Amino acid sequence: MKVHNHKSSLMRAPFFSIALLSAAVLSYQVLLLRLFSIIQWHHFAYMIISIALLGYGASGAFLVIALSWIKTRERLLFVVNAVLFGVFSVVNFWMIQNLPFNPLELFWDKNQIYWLLLTYVCLIFPFFCAANCTGLVFFWLKEHINTLYAVNLFGAGTGAVSVIGLLTLLSAQESLLLISGMGFLAASIGVVELKMSFRASIALFLSAFIVWFLPVEWLKPKISPYKSLSHYLNVKGSRIIHESSGPLGLLTVMENHESPFRFAPGMSINSSAEIPDQLGIFTDGEGISVITRFDGSFNKLEFLDQMTSSLPYQLLEKPEVLVLCAGGGMDVLQALYHQARHIDAVELNPHVIDMVQNKYADFAGYIYSMPQVKVHINEARSFVRGSDKKYDLIQIAMIDSFNAASAGTHSLNESYLYTVEAVSEYFSHLKPDGMIAFTRWARQPPRDSLKLAATAVKAMEEKGIDSPDKHIASIRGWNTTTLLFKASPFTKVEIQKMRDFSNKRSFDLAYYPQMKKEEANQFNILDHDYFYHGIESLIGDQRDNFLAQYKFDIRPATDDKPYFFHFFKWRTFRELISLSANQGLPLIEWGFIIVTITLVQAAMASLVFIILPLWIFYRKQDQRIGSKQGLFIFSYFCSIGLGFMFIEIAYIQRFILFLNHPLYAVAVVICAFLVFAGIGSASVKNKPEIRTIRLGVSGIIIIAFLYIFLLPVIFDYFLFSSNVMKTGIAILTVAPLAYFMGMPFPLGLRMISDFAPAAIPWAWGINGCASVISSILAIILAMFLGFTFVIFCALFLYGFAYLTASFNVKQ
Repeated sequence: MKVHNHKSSLMRAPFFSIALLSAAVLSYQVLLLRLFSIIQWHHFAYMIISIALLGYGASGAFLVIALSWIKTRERLLFVVNAVLFGVFSVVNFWMIQNLPFNPLELFWDKNQIYWLLLTYVCLIFPFFCAANCTGLVFFWLKEHINTLYAVNLFGAGTGAVSVIGLLTLLSAQESLLLISGMGFLAASIGVVELKMSFRASIALFLSAFIVWFLPVEWLKPKISPYKSLSHYLNVKGSRIIHESSGPLGLLTVMENHESPFRFAPGMSINSSAEIPDQLGIFTDGEGISVITRFDGSFNKLEFLDQMTSSLPYQLLEKPEVLVLCAGGGMDVLQALYHQARHIDAVELNPHVIDMVQNKYADFAGYIYSMPQVKVHINEARSFVRGSDKKYDLIQIAMIDSFNAASAGTHSLNESYLYTVEAVSEYFSHLKPDGMIAFTRWARQPPRDSLKLAATAVKAMEEKGIDSPDKHIASIRGWNTTTLLFKASPFTKVEIQKMRDFSNKRSFDLAYYPQMKKEEANQFNILDHDYFYHGIESLIGDQRDNFLAQYKFDIRPATDDKPYFFHFFKWRTFRELISLSANQGLPLIEWGFIIVTITLVQAAMASLVFIILPLWIFYRKQDQRIGSKQGLFIFSYFCSIGLGFMFIEIAYIQRFILFLNHPLYAVAVVICAFLVFAGIGSASVKNKPEIRTIRLGVSGIIIIAFLYIFLLPVIFDYFLFSSNVMKTGIAILTVAPLAYFMGMPFPLGLRMISDFAPAAIPWAWGINGCASVISSILAIILAMFLGFTFVIFCALFLYGFAYLTASFNVKQ
């Protein structure tokens, strides 16, 4: 390959093109998280991250195999791959939407495995092409690896956060076209930087504009037929009357005049009360909330007193209420019906508030504008932490649908509403006789309700409440369970009111202090009263044994393991599979199973992309590398690939609570990591490799270890701050750690460029493939062992990488 001097190579290095293409790739990756949350479910986010990195691993393999053919075609291949990214980013997404892949059918339709693989292949191509561009310049201009790596990371970080702005201004499909056009624009700029044909540059520039103005209907997300919105739209007369898109989700408003929409979870089977007309609000096709017609007459709202969720209002008189995740306002309307003195309604999505308060205000009866109602646009935990007010009742709305709960698709959804720390904060904002109310779907055998009880018991014990059993009460209807946790012990008068309320409505008493077993399971009869037995076991001396023996994982959720909806136990998997489809399959947490399958597939593909190029190296005598050198390349780049992603994934999850939403956390944290890692990479230019690797690894280990203790303090102090300030705090917090994390990779590339320059693409591929595995493995480890454990694993890996590099230098 032609050797360039410093000046000429710097002039011909496509820095601006690489920065723009890197921005497009990361924007595309974050956008896919949003798109797959719409068409499938949230847990596919981890599959997208792994696919992106697998594309980079595949690129490394390709560049190694085709090395001799590439040597005279670097510039042309760079431009062609940038164009192909623009093409494949749109075309392949369209193809995926037209594949008959449905993850919930994996265990009864074996063909779904092949459709999953084809989905993988389609999504890999855009990332593969973009990675080819980066890998080419790393090999072609290896004397500027530090600068190129810094430009690559800076562009990627900018793209990660820019997609939030795109989704604020444009729909998801419009954003997709814009990102596709950026690929053509990067190719156009690359042609100029590489001093190629000016006409080609103009043609590519015009192609970008053509892409930007293509119609978007053919790219509209096709929502899974298993999502709630699809179910409701199958009912005759259903129609969508409004749709809006934003960073927080795709909001769809549905009405039905022929078969009126009726949503009243847990309504008594004895009730004859009519349910007024309702509008259904769906977030990404799930997360159902309703706007109920209200004309000012509370007599028409009797149904709100016939639900299990109305239990706390039988025990409280004109309470001050905090409704978290208020949504369309049914819980607020229930509080108004029961003459609440004041209601604070907290909702994260401002578009939902706008629908109730403005767009459909007349239909909703202007409930969000009533004098006793105050609406707050905020995340639930942030609001609670920032408030010094105390309440008679804190009510957490049930925002997930029965379909999603039954299918187990939420098992990988992190939720900071239901952790020990959250419940502890709720208790801190109760008046002396105040209570917290949760309503959950009554699945058989119970999972949600028992996990909530275990979580609340743990929170009460940490707050010094000696007898948690005196502070818990629960009832269940035919499809919901309501749990109450009271700041003071339940009184005999309250217990009698609970009995009367339940008997009149045929609700079963699930638990109250000193309840007799015979009182349970009277109306909605089960073959075994799991609810009473479960709560009784959780407050007794046999709690640990019960948690260990129970078929599902109902251990308390924590902020370190915020997977409240994860109930999977490996030891029961074979037992559930052995049952017939009508019995066992609905009990499996499919989100976890699908991600596990994805991990296995990704690991197999990664091994192929790493081992195959190495075998080719040994077959070609002129490119042979020593076994010790090969072991160093593999060990070093595998370790830092695993370690980098372990830390990045752990920090994304930790910042979800702080930044209020998964998409914000992904965008801001990835942006900060990549930009400051880029600065760290640029800072090591011409510095001695092994000494600087030691500096980088030491910085990573010290800062990450300190952050285990400091981050909770920082989050507690700034959690109630404005979003702008929290974003700034997040970036400043990540910056020093990311700076040191940017050092090991370019230094490692520089080391191998001295003894095996042809192995640079292979090292690039190893790093990418290791990241493929770690992006999924980090989540699985966190679900069972917590994110603190994941971070310690990362620190061990970085330490191992340094020892590997030191050993290689001595050799």
